[in-house]
Amino acid sequence: MGGKEFEFVKDAFDTNWIAPLGPNVNGFEEDLQHYTGAAHAAALSAGTAALHLALILADIKAGDLVLCSTFTFSASANPIAYQGAIPVFIESEAETWNASPVFLEQAILDLIQKGKKPKAFIVVHLYGMPAKLDELKAVCEKHEVVLIEDAAEALGSRYKGKHPGVFGAYGVLSFNGNKIITTSGGGALLSNDQSKIEKARFLATQARDPAPHYQHSEIGYNYRMSNICAGIGRGQMLVLDERVAQKRALHKWYENQLSSVPGISFLKEPEDFFSNRWLTCILVNPAETNGLTREDIRLALEKENIESRPLWKPMHLQPVFQGCSYYGDHLSEKLFDQGLCLPSDTNIGEEEKNRILGVFRTLNLIR
Repeated sequence: MGGKEFEFVKDAFDTNWIAPLGPNVNGFEEDLQHYTGAAHAAALSAGTAALHLALILADIKAGDLVLCSTFTFSASANPIAYQGAIPVFIESEAETWNASPVFLEQAILDLIQKGKKPKAFIVVHLYGMPAKLDELKAVCEKHEVVLIEDAAEALGSRYKGKHPGVFGAYGVLSFNGNKIITTSGGGALLSNDQSKIEKARFLATQARDPAPHYQHSEIGYNYRMSNICAGIGRGQMLVLDERVAQKRALHKWYENQLSSVPGISFLKEPEDFFSNRWLTCILVNPAETNGLTREDIRLALEKENIESRPLWKPMHLQPVFQGCSYYGDHLSEKLFDQGLCLPSDTNIGEEEKNRILGVFRTLNLIR
C-alpha cells in the first residue's frame, strides 16, 4: 500500500457508500481513463469479468472461434469457454514473447479456407511487455477480426508512447493482489466506444432494465467493483508510476548481477517498447550452464524459502484445452521449459537480494 488508500476507504465509510458503485468507483474510472488514454472505463470485480464482458460485447456466441495467445495464464482463455466459443491458440514470437503476427494471419487464413472465420482475437501483453500491436492490429483489421487486449499484466507499460489496452476495440486490466497495483481483487474494461462501456456497466449490474420494478430482458452479471475496493484503487493510482520505477530498477539489478552468467538470458525491450517489468524472468539454457536447469534453480531457491515460479505453461498444453487448434512453432514450450520468474516484489531490500544471490553462488553460477 502507498499510504493514501485508507483516506479514500475512510471517506466511503464516512459517507456510507459501502455497496457497489459510488464516488470512488466513478473517481477510479476517471483515474484509469486519464492514465491510460482510454476514452471510457468500467471498474469491475475482476480482469476475468472484464474479458468476459468484452467477448459478449464483441457478439461472441456458442460455436464461434476466438483466437488467443497460447503463452498466458488460463484467465485469458477461460472466458472464451464461458461463452461456449472455441479457443484457437496462437504461438509467440521471440522478440516480445507475445502472439506472433505471422502465426495470427496464418491461423485466420487457414480457418477461413476451412469455412470457419474467427470473430475475435485476445492478445496478451505478457509480463508487462507490450505485444507488436501495429502488426497485430493490421492483421485483425484486414480480416475484420475484433481485437481485444489483455493488458492485465501491463498497467504502466507503453507501446510507441501509448498505453496497451487502447489499440483494440477493448482493453482489459487486472488489479488482483499480485498485480503492479491492487484493489484487493478487481479489474477494468477500457474502450473508446462510449456505448460499449455503458452496455458493459448495464450487463455488470445484472442487466436491470430501467423500470420501477426489477425487470430483466437480458442475462446479466454481478461484475461491478465495490466503492471500498475502488477507494483502494484510487490510492494505488497515486503510487503507480513509483511502482513501475521500482519494478524496472529491480529488473535492472537482476540484469547487472546475472546477465554475464553463461546460459542465463533476459527478455530485452525492443525499440519504442516500454515494459513495466511486472515480473523479472530469465531463461536458463542447460547446454551452457553445465546441465543446470531452471528447475534446479527454482528448487534451490525454494530450499531457502525464496519463491520463484516457472513461466506460464502454454494453453495448448493444458488438459482443459486438449484438442483445441494451435498455430505456431512451439516456441512457448521452450520458454516454459527454460523460463523462471524471479522474486519481483517492490519491497525487496538488500537483505533479500543477498539471499537470492547466495543461492546462485551455491549453484556456482556467480562468485
